[in-house]
Amino acid sequence: MLDHTLVKPTATRSDALRFCEEAKRYHFCAVVVLPYFLPLVVRELEDTDVKPCTVVDFPFGAAGIHAKLSESRRAIGEGARELDVVMNIPAFKSGDEATVQRELEELVNAVGVAGMTQGEHRVLVKVIIETAYLTDQEKARATEIVRDSGADFVKTSTGTAPTGATAADVLLIRRLVGQNMGVKAAGGIRTVEQAMAMFDAGANRIGTSTGAALAEAYDPQAYLSGTR
Repeated sequence: MLDHTLVKPTATRSDALRFCEEAKRYHFCAVVVLPYFLPLVVRELEDTDVKPCTVVDFPFGAAGIHAKLSESRRAIGEGARELDVVMNIPAFKSGDEATVQRELEELVNAVGVAGMTQGEHRVLVKVIIETAYLTDQEKARATEIVRDSGADFVKTSTGTAPTGATAADVLLIRRLVGQNMGVKAAGGIRTVEQAMAMFDAGANRIGTSTGAALAEAYDPQAYLSGTR
């Protein structure tokens, strides 16, 4: 249920290798990295239960559909099993919902075709709506657009905005997408208590750069007994 995430601009090759080793040790769901590190991560995670994932049109989603499609196809060709795609935030804030919806629908369709062409397993698409920049009404509308695009997950945040995931946002998103779509909480999740609050609110995936620390700190018995 954890995506071990390394998307800071100062990340190094050594950091990426360490994240892969930690993810394999704790059997995290995926390692999420910038596109530059994707080939390295694909090699390091080969024949493991951890999936290589990269970001697309990160962090603002404003490069347009051609950039989104190009990045996605390249990532799939390099071995990505999941894509964390940023919704076109400026278009959405401008009220241009048609562009946002069209971009996401085209991307989801293209990813499906590219995945089949490469002969790989189906590639998951997680769409980041960046809740920090949205009102509650905008969060709801963005969630509906992502839901209707055919994407696999609605994701709260990139981790680069002033604020990240909140339990209230996860609750809102889960209510709108129902139980058959993924909800990923990300941004600022650094403690076991924060992680459990997201899961309790309805998240079924968490993105964090502190996955190893969370795994080491989590004691189920202590948490349930309230001693932690």
